[in-house]
Amino acid sequence: MTSSLLPSPPSDESDPVLEGVFGTFTITRLDRREVLGYRLSLLAVAVAQLALLLQWRLIGPERLWPWLVLMAVSLGLALRWIHIYLLPLHRALQLFWLLGCLGGGVLALRVGPARMLPALADQPLWILAVGPFFAALCGIGFKEFFCFRRPEAIGVTLLLPVALLGRLVGLLDPAATLRLLGLAGLLLLVLGLRKLPMPAAADVGDKSVFDHLRQHRTAGQRAAATTAGEAP
Repeated sequence: MTSSLLPSPPSDESDPVLEGVFGTFTITRLDRREVLGYRLSLLAVAVAQLALLLQWRLIGPERLWPWLVLMAVSLGLALRWIHIYLLPLHRALQLFWLLGCLGGGVLALRVGPARMLPALADQPLWILAVGPFFAALCGIGFKEFFCFRRPEAIGVTLLLPVALLGRLVGLLDPAATLRLLGLAGLLLLVLGLRKLPMPAAADVGDKSVFDHLRQHRTAGQRAAATTAGEAP
């Protein structure tokens, strides 16, 4: 499910107290702000992806780069505020995002911002450069399906790799790839809209588990430091 990397501020009387696996915990104002930021960021990724594809179809590939920037920033913020129990998994998704953004930056330097998407369509090997970005988005889709069993989430998780890998190996033409990416964007939009009315606690998860894992990591680090200090 989910985890916060920031310490929670002191709770007040309005903060709900919940029972977790390892004790009670509260959903704080900071938790609610992070959850809202995460959900709005997911919506922004979906809107940017759909707007980019629509503009490309109706107008052409020129001046699409603002939508790419919005997608990159929004996904980065979503991964900043997402709550995931396993810290290594959280860090891995953030690393994928970073690698994908760097790959997109290299592509922009090589062909120019206006030619990024045509280059991806005409030279599928560039998908390897930006693929980690979409791997991070797939990771969010899988997390949402694993936690909430939302069918649109598994659709996002499956359609993105099918579209990109299908184009990379030559099984899909550009038109079919764009249709699958558009469908994935629509499913992501549905996912984001359906999450808005959910209580914040659903995305925060069991904070007692987070505290337990954090204490376990701290104890392990202390033990390692003690062992290293005692070594001759």
